[in-house]
Amino acid sequence: MARGGRSRRLGRRVEELRVSERVIDLSNVTFGYTATPVVEDIDLTVDAGEHLAVVGPNGSGKSTLMKLMLGLLEPDRGTARLFGEPAHAFDDGSRLGYVAQHASASKEMPITVREVVKMGRFPHVGFGTLSTADWDIVDEALDTVGMSAFANRRITQLSGGQRQRAFIARALASEADLLVLDEPTVGVDAESVEAFYELLASLNDRGITVVLIEHDLGAVTDHARRVVCLNRRIYFDGPTAEFTASDALARAFGTAAVMGESS
Repeated sequence: MARGGRSRRLGRRVEELRVSERVIDLSNVTFGYTATPVVEDIDLTVDAGEHLAVVGPNGSGKSTLMKLMLGLLEPDRGTARLFGEPAHAFDDGSRLGYVAQHASASKEMPITVREVVKMGRFPHVGFGTLSTADWDIVDEALDTVGMSAFANRRITQLSGGQRQRAFIARALASEADLLVLDEPTVGVDAESVEAFYELLASLNDRGITVVLIEHDLGAVTDHARRVVCLNRRIYFDGPTAEFTASDALARAFGTAAVMGESS
């Protein structure tokens, strides 16, 4: 993984705005696919440069909350804003990097890793020819996630952890300010999970805002700086150390959940 030394294009906008910009702002948000709310009365803000993990039991509304953050769903009640704009109307895809749930298991794309990462430039250039500068950004993204040696390998030939790195590189190539990951370590071996979290920490240290929906409580408490514990409503929102010392986990899960176990 490349660190320091040379000047980097990736994340340059982040360095300019991470001190002051509110990236996500949910106010009194309620949403349900039926008459029963999946999430209810959610107030949540995320400032630029934060590293936030959202945890909760299966069916607690974590993925729904993420979709509301990104404007993929509109609230039934309340407001959701992304970079200061109504989330459902936000259209600057270059600022968002999204790694979907089970992306690591994706086997349907018989293309190379470098071609996957190239897609990150499409919000800037459309589907036209990439310039030398664009390819430099692609290659720098591959270098940042430690995947340069796999650039010409087909995505289908990679391990789960390597595929996740490729998808993160695609987000970096878009020069995203916000990286949102939905349970990205499902099906990834323990050694790769640790390396994956180290990568996220290094990206966050560079100023990229990270929002992680995660099932692995141990990984979250070891690595995230802020935790939101959700089960339809928010049971806790604060620093990780305070979360581990609270009873929020047991209240949200409705059981004597043990830190370090997955839900």
